[in-house]
Amino acid sequence: MRRFAILLAISSTSAMSLAAQQLATSTTPLRECGACVASLAVGIHQVPADTGRLRAIEYSDAYAVRLKIHRIASYAELPLFAAEYFLGEKLLRDQRNGVNQGGEDGGNRSSARGAHSAVAAGLGVLFTVNTVTGGWNLYESRKDPSGRTRKWIHTIAMLAADAGFLWTAAAAEGARESDAGARTHRTRAIASISLATASTVMMWLWKD
Repeated sequence: MRRFAILLAISSTSAMSLAAQQLATSTTPLRECGACVASLAVGIHQVPADTGRLRAIEYSDAYAVRLKIHRIASYAELPLFAAEYFLGEKLLRDQRNGVNQGGEDGGNRSSARGAHSAVAAGLGVLFTVNTVTGGWNLYESRKDPSGRTRKWIHTIAMLAADAGFLWTAAAAEGARESDAGARTHRTRAIASISLATASTVMMWLWKD
């Protein structure tokens, strides 16, 4: 019994000594592992929770209505441009041939003058509608990156065409008074029509 107690004491001492040695040798790896875990934790905190997540863009029902009106008006734009061009050319020929443009000095009145003014008024209404609907929808879609470049190119071009048509209208009176004034009016009109046509066709052909 006494021998068993001595052996048990020796075994306990050896076990404690072995455990102490193992603890001493494992201190460095534990420290290194702790540093790794700490760096990993820092990295996790630096990454946003919603990285790469796509957010849905919602549009109102009014957006769809304005878009439909805008498209219908754009389809009517080119026929009106063609009619205005040919009527303007007839007015210019009549003026050069001595046909009166509706003044009070007598003579024959050009049959194209009234139609030319009516089509010009129609284009004014059309561009007002499309400027309002297009600008409103551009604002509502400001957070949508899809087609942003195409929309902005179209917007800038059409606003420039708007200004061009106002500039053309300012030369209408001079067009009735002289051939030089008529040529100025014609040049401004063709430039504005060309810019608006190119911008409209771009929107038809350039799809996202």
